[in-house]
Amino acid sequence: MGSSADEANLFGAAAERKLKQQTPLANRLRPRNLDDVVGQRHLLGPGRPLRKLAENDRLTSVLLWGPAGTGKTTIARLLAKTSAKEFVQLSAVNASVKDVRAAIERAEHQLGAYSRGTILFLDEVHRFSKSQQDALLPAVESGVLTLIGATTENPFFEVNTPLRSRSTLFRLHSLEEADIVELLNRGLEFEQATAEPEAITYLASRAAGDGRQALTTLEVAVALATPESSSAQAKAHIELHHAESATDLKALRYGEDEHYDIISAFIKSIRGSDPDAAIYWLARMLSAGEDPKFIARRLVVHASEDIGMADPMALVVANAAAHAVEFVGLPEARINLAQATVHLATAPKSNRSYDALNKAMHDVQTLPAGDVPKHLRDAHYTGAKSLGHGKGYKYPHNHDEGWVDQQYLPDSVADRQYYEPSDRGFEQTVRDHLDRRGQGPVSDNDK
Repeated sequence: MGSSADEANLFGAAAERKLKQQTPLANRLRPRNLDDVVGQRHLLGPGRPLRKLAENDRLTSVLLWGPAGTGKTTIARLLAKTSAKEFVQLSAVNASVKDVRAAIERAEHQLGAYSRGTILFLDEVHRFSKSQQDALLPAVESGVLTLIGATTENPFFEVNTPLRSRSTLFRLHSLEEADIVELLNRGLEFEQATAEPEAITYLASRAAGDGRQALTTLEVAVALATPESSSAQAKAHIELHHAESATDLKALRYGEDEHYDIISAFIKSIRGSDPDAAIYWLARMLSAGEDPKFIARRLVVHASEDIGMADPMALVVANAAAHAVEFVGLPEARINLAQATVHLATAPKSNRSYDALNKAMHDVQTLPAGDVPKHLRDAHYTGAKSLGHGKGYKYPHNHDEGWVDQQYLPDSVADRQYYEPSDRGFEQTVRDHLDRRGQGPVSDNDK
């Protein structure tokens, strides 16, 4: 008698053979009309914008932006079915400029010979280069082509401005868990299978809003649950252990849009002094394969931008973490990144040095450039003293406190105070130090 491991291997092999013999369930279950689409009610519900455009055949070029598995390709096909226009599909993964031009030529012929427009569905439009997107622009602009572009990435970063401005942007959302459950139940009915409620709940919770992923996992679970029997009447009944076996540790979705959103959440959590949230977003980035050098660079910037003189050691710690990333590398350097993240998140916060720079930059850019006071000018070269350079300069080290009151700013901004220390952390010490010298008023405003 074979071992349980051998039986499991045979069971998995049988399921794999079954899956290879058929078209993926997600394709077989594609909706036939807009009413069949699960989710995206804000766009496709009665009276909603995308549905109204489709029903009135008034569709202009659109960009469908949303995570994987939210129905972009399906919706594009259904929009084309409601229109009298011809439907042409290209994938930006393998289409060339030549393919785009060929599609434009066919569209021009259709329009000239039969007065019939063309819808070009371009999947993963963000993968098109600038030159490829530029090749589309004249045809979209003239109306020869109605473009439906699908992208998982933020089109404000990935789609050329002229092309984006000639398209209506529709944002698709990740499917809610209730939507995933509805989709899974449809899949069960289609497969003529049954399932324990907890198995469906488990599969829905693991789908992360991705309908295609949910159906793919269901298909595996059905294959695993199908009895090894010659009877054609043998039906699959999915139990929780089948659902668990069908799921793997799913790679986190992490496109360019998530890249910007998650690093933003990371920095804002540190700025908000929430070490738990900061560590969570750090873990999300590391798990998704984010470049640790990018994380380290953001920590170095944040140490000065949001902590500054409230904790001068923050920049030292951030720089040390950045060095560790270079010197140690992953996976160990993630520990150094974690230490730096916690240090920065728990450090007192002040943006006063950053704020001071912004104020000074504004004056430099908007006010006349004042001359360097003569007593501060370089007096080392021959003839400098005859020009009055250095005359009247007071050497601070010749005074008891190592400081002496004299003008360092040009006359045009002599009354300006750019750096106004807060009362947080080490900056309180700096504030007291400056107050003792009477170096101008210090604001109590919380920057």
